[in-house]
Amino acid sequence: MKIELKEITVRELAADYNDNDEGGVVGYGGKLDIRPPYQREFIYGEKERNAVIDTVKKGFPLNVMYWAVREDGDFEIIDGQQRTISICQYVNGDFSVDGLAIHNLPKDKKDEILDYELSVYQCTGKDSEKLEWFETINIAGKVLTPQELKNAVYSGSWVSDAKRYFSKSTGPAYGLASDYLTGSANRQEYMETAIKWISNNAIKDYMSKHQKDKNADELWEYFKKVIAWIEATFTKKRKFMKGVDWGTLYNKYKDKKHDTKKIEEETAKLILDDDVTKNSGIYPYILTRDEKHLSIRSFTPAMKQKVYEKQKGKCVKCKKEFELSAMEADHIDPWHEGGKTTEENCQLLCKEDNRRKSGK
Repeated sequence: MKIELKEITVRELAADYNDNDEGGVVGYGGKLDIRPPYQREFIYGEKERNAVIDTVKKGFPLNVMYWAVREDGDFEIIDGQQRTISICQYVNGDFSVDGLAIHNLPKDKKDEILDYELSVYQCTGKDSEKLEWFETINIAGKVLTPQELKNAVYSGSWVSDAKRYFSKSTGPAYGLASDYLTGSANRQEYMETAIKWISNNAIKDYMSKHQKDKNADELWEYFKKVIAWIEATFTKKRKFMKGVDWGTLYNKYKDKKHDTKKIEEETAKLILDDDVTKNSGIYPYILTRDEKHLSIRSFTPAMKQKVYEKQKGKCVKCKKEFELSAMEADHIDPWHEGGKTTEENCQLLCKEDNRRKSGK
């Protein structure tokens, strides 16, 4: 991997600046992709934007920027998009500062701005090398989300098309699935979730394989099927459906027939069960029957102490004495058979007997 520190003037940066829906946002003589597919939209307000220009006017240093060198020799911004757009918009005459646009300034003041030098690190290397570098600068600067980093490395036609579906809060994925997903579409977290599901958590492998694809139709069609399956299987929307690992459940259970009426009845019953402490776990529990998803309420320390005294410190199975810390609380009548987490339904077993009883 090769990393070089370059000094780029504002004049060079803003050359051939263009911002349109079809061509994206480019600068640096058309060689710099200012808003690559993984980058967020321009979010600076007037105060932040003007502060950038004021810094340049006064000759103060701006924070270093990071560019990646593409295979064709052109560049894309990794960090510094907001500052770059602010500078280019000002040079382009899109806004003024203190009532003066750049064309209103005396020539010497205008030239001072245009000749101002920006420090830019340019990185050339293999995908894996660039990803390691991006992750390193991200730790220091809190710049990009994990998926934004991966989009930077595997950028291309596939990422560009996937962005149309997954990367905006006004986009198709958000409109379709905001009741079921957590995170921000703008920060690529919807895209990350979709790729995780379709790839069985092999996100890098999937993106590498499809990097040169012309479109992301496969991902989008898969995502729509997952959401349609959720709505067909769990017919009533509830706020705690957000964040469930729906794609993993879909991959395993999509071909099984489900009685949606019984599912809804059980869901409503589990919601009212005081021993269920994690409502979002109801959905994977109904499909898997694994109680760990429900985080069944534990016996309190007071309950354990009282039962320990009743049992005189002995395990009810092997009848040997143990310290309380060496014993585990167990439901006499299992929770799934109607047993409650109460003192009356509690027994203490030594760790060995408890694991033997639970089949661990």
